[in-house]
Amino acid sequence: MRVSFGELRIGDVARRYLQSAVEKNWASQGENVAEFERRFAERFGYAEAVACSSGTDAVIISVAALHDFGAERGDEVITPACSFVATANAILAAGFTPKFVDVDRSTLNIDPAQIEAAITPRTRAIVAVHTMGKPCDMDAITDIAQRRGLRVIEDACEAHGAKHRNRYVGGIGDAGQFSFYAAHLICSGEGGMAVTNDPEWAAILRSVRSHGRPTGSDFFEFQRFGTNSKMNDLEAALGIEGIDQFDATFDQRKIHMNRLLELTDDLEEFVERSRQAPHELISPHAFHLVLRNPDHDMKKLYAFLEDSSIQCKTLFGSLPTQHRAFGFLGHQLGEFPNSEYIGDNGLHFGVHQHLQDDDLEFVSERLHSYFKAL
Repeated sequence: MRVSFGELRIGDVARRYLQSAVEKNWASQGENVAEFERRFAERFGYAEAVACSSGTDAVIISVAALHDFGAERGDEVITPACSFVATANAILAAGFTPKFVDVDRSTLNIDPAQIEAAITPRTRAIVAVHTMGKPCDMDAITDIAQRRGLRVIEDACEAHGAKHRNRYVGGIGDAGQFSFYAAHLICSGEGGMAVTNDPEWAAILRSVRSHGRPTGSDFFEFQRFGTNSKMNDLEAALGIEGIDQFDATFDQRKIHMNRLLELTDDLEEFVERSRQAPHELISPHAFHLVLRNPDHDMKKLYAFLEDSSIQCKTLFGSLPTQHRAFGFLGHQLGEFPNSEYIGDNGLHFGVHQHLQDDDLEFVSERLHSYFKAL
C-alpha cells in the first residue's frame, strides 16, 4: 500500500534496549518494561503507568478493577455503541454487561445527552472512548458520573497526546488506556498501557495484570480475578524509542492531518470530517470521513481507495445492531441511528509520520476523482 495505517521503523534506541534484553537472556516483563512505564507516566504526567500485552488487555484490567469497588458480575458498564470492538469485548471479558449509548455523529464519541437515560440501578461505570483521537466531552461525562456515583474509565487507545481543556486524556477519569499497535503514535508492535493518578487503582491494575496476585508477590496467592496481561521486554524496547520520538511523531502527523483537511476543504458538501475545538487537542491517529449522502456508497469508495493503494478501514459501526457478535444482547436495528449511519457511511485511513506531502496530494486527488465522477 502506498498509504498504510502505520509503519514501524526500528532505530538505534530500540536496538540498544533490544540488545540489552538479549544479553540478559530475558524477554518477559523486566527492566525494559519498568523503564517504559516510568517514561510513559513521566512524559504525560500520570502518577502510575501499567504496561500490558495489548490495549485491549489494558481496558480489561481497568474494567475488572471495578470488582474491588463493589461491582458484581453482570453489572452494567456504559459504553458507546460505535467504537472499536475491543472496548465492548473488554467489558464482557471482565464479567460485566455493556450498556450501549449512541454517539454524536459529528464527533464519533458517546453522546453525553443520552447517558443518563441508560443508567440503571446496576450501572457501575462509564467507559468514554476518545474515538479517532478526538477527546470526549469529559466535562459532561465526569459531571454525570459524580452525580450518579459512577466510575469513569477512558479508552484512549487511539488518542496518544490528546488533550481536553489542557489535560491529557487518560488521566481525567479513574483510569485510562492506550494501545501501541502499528497504526498508533507510539508503537511497540503489540502492547498497551493502563494509567491512573490513584495509587489504589494502580495496585489493583498491577494485580489484575498478573493473575490477581498481590503486587510484588511471587507467592501463588490470588486475591481477585486476574489475567496474564503482562508486556514483555522486547516490546517495551520499541515503546521506549516511541516515547523519545513522540513529539516529532505527533507534530509530523498533525501537519499531515491539517494538510489533508486543507486539501479536502472543497469536499465539505460530500463528507463530514473532524474539526478541532478551541478547548481540545486532537491526536492525529487517522483521517476519517463520513458521507453526507448514503447514495454516494461507502463500499464503492472503500474499494476505490483500496484499488488506489490507500489502505482503508470502516468506522466500526453499531456494535449491538450491526455486528453478530453482540446479537445475544437482543438489540434491534434502528436503536442507535447515528452509530448505524456511521457504520454504513464512514471510513478512515492513515496519516502516519513517514508519509510525504505528495502522498497526501495523491490521497486528495483520489478523493476528488471519486466525487467528481458522481
